[in-house]
Amino acid sequence: MSTINDVLTQQEKHHILAAPSKKVPAAATSGTTTFNLYNSTTSNTVYAYVTGLAINNNSSTYLLEADGVTPYYPANPSSNGSALAQNCSIPLGAVGSTTSITIPYTAGGRLWFSIGSQITFLLNPSSTGAQIVEPSSTNTSDPNYNLTWDFCEFSYSSAEIYVNISYVDFVCIPIGLELTNTSGTVTHVSGLPANGLETIANNLVAQNNSDGAGWDQLIVKKSDGSTLRVLNPTGGIDFNPSLFQNYWSSYVNQVWDQYVSTPLVVDTQYTWGTVSGNTSNDRSSITFNGIGSFTKPSAADIFGQNTGPFAAQATNTAELLNVGARLSTAINRSTLLTDANQPDGETVASYYTNSITNHYARIVHAANLDGKGYCFPYDDVGNSNEVDQSGYLSDPSPQTLLVTVGGGNASAKLRARLAAAERPRPRFVRRSLAPMVPRIEEIEEQLPEYRDLEKGEYEHPKLMNEIARPEDPASRLTLPPALERTFGKYLEVSSGIPFHRTRVELIRSRKFAIHHSMYAYVRPWN
Repeated sequence: MSTINDVLTQQEKHHILAAPSKKVPAAATSGTTTFNLYNSTTSNTVYAYVTGLAINNNSSTYLLEADGVTPYYPANPSSNGSALAQNCSIPLGAVGSTTSITIPYTAGGRLWFSIGSQITFLLNPSSTGAQIVEPSSTNTSDPNYNLTWDFCEFSYSSAEIYVNISYVDFVCIPIGLELTNTSGTVTHVSGLPANGLETIANNLVAQNNSDGAGWDQLIVKKSDGSTLRVLNPTGGIDFNPSLFQNYWSSYVNQVWDQYVSTPLVVDTQYTWGTVSGNTSNDRSSITFNGIGSFTKPSAADIFGQNTGPFAAQATNTAELLNVGARLSTAINRSTLLTDANQPDGETVASYYTNSITNHYARIVHAANLDGKGYCFPYDDVGNSNEVDQSGYLSDPSPQTLLVTVGGGNASAKLRARLAAAERPRPRFVRRSLAPMVPRIEEIEEQLPEYRDLEKGEYEHPKLMNEIARPEDPASRLTLPPALERTFGKYLEVSSGIPFHRTRVELIRSRKFAIHHSMYAYVRPWN
């Protein structure tokens, strides 16, 4: 039986969206919301596409038709690579115009954009219905490989809407988000300016000129020599397995040496509390007593955060993945040598200050006018008093979502407005690994609301979210006994899952909601 977790893993690895055999429970009522798509590119030929799983139609795969209103549920085809039977290219108007589309309750949603050419989506047959074959950024045989396209992710249910921009796979088209709720409150993620892609490419070249590590190999060029997209380091390794092979070796060796006598303290930011570990005398692993050990990771393990020592283990999976998320994140940000208290002792200003660091993440964050956006899978881990870096928007009562394609939302004026209004994220919201939540059938009567994050409902193959522990133990949130018993169970995760792990976030002091994230990592899986 396939779950949302299973089908989203397949989507990330093979670029195929399929309906799960274990269906997402339909909402008691159906609903729609409006996405306003603003063309801020320099082209009058821009197309939008919507793909996802229809919550109120048996979790079926769907695309929106060209009218931007009608869901198209493709019939199960007879063979792989079959064409769509409907036109699902939604034309945006001329530069400066806004096109409105209607979104039904959706799990695993993606809003795609292409400039200059239409995207080709194909269909494969399966036992649960038609599978949607989506574009790949690393498969040179993909019909969309040489086209200019990108996407943002969303989920929408009776509980809330969630949307994010992600750079975990690659960077291509600037996308900005502005969410207005029914009370008129506006939240915003600026995204990249119009020249953001070239800025990132130029800075990667400069970084490579400085250290010779191969950062320029992440740049994919068009035939005219301009930049088509910039891949994340994992995508670069897909093309060249020797890329960054020894890049992290000296840094990792220093980290493992440092914690032989000094404890490495990790706040799980969940019911496990704070745990500590030390390096073994032979420097082979860092062990957290009663939890597990982490051997020295390779470059691919560090950038991907789901293989080697950071992969799911046979026992104690949930807590071990939680600690691993914080360990691998600190390595990407190069803060483990300066901060033995993870992640509570860190500040955003301390990220990426070592010469050996994830310069892709550093450069992409710097290019975004508000500094926000997923640049690696656990980019939402951090000190609760610091501004969240992952760049997502959510609201239980959405009215409209403005999605700007081309960089128009990333303006100096908006930057100033955001800086003036910026507040630390609520301490009761955390996005990192936690124990497995009850199965939906067990909690529907106990939880009045439920939601997903980034792409999927209830379960997600990236990681689980959790509540940050308040400063005062007496003020900590408590769950009903039935939920406490269930939350002790470990997360059931296959060791073959390539990147994400199930993410769950319990939020709001009055209501608990299930809330997932793509991968933010949507790695180029070929």
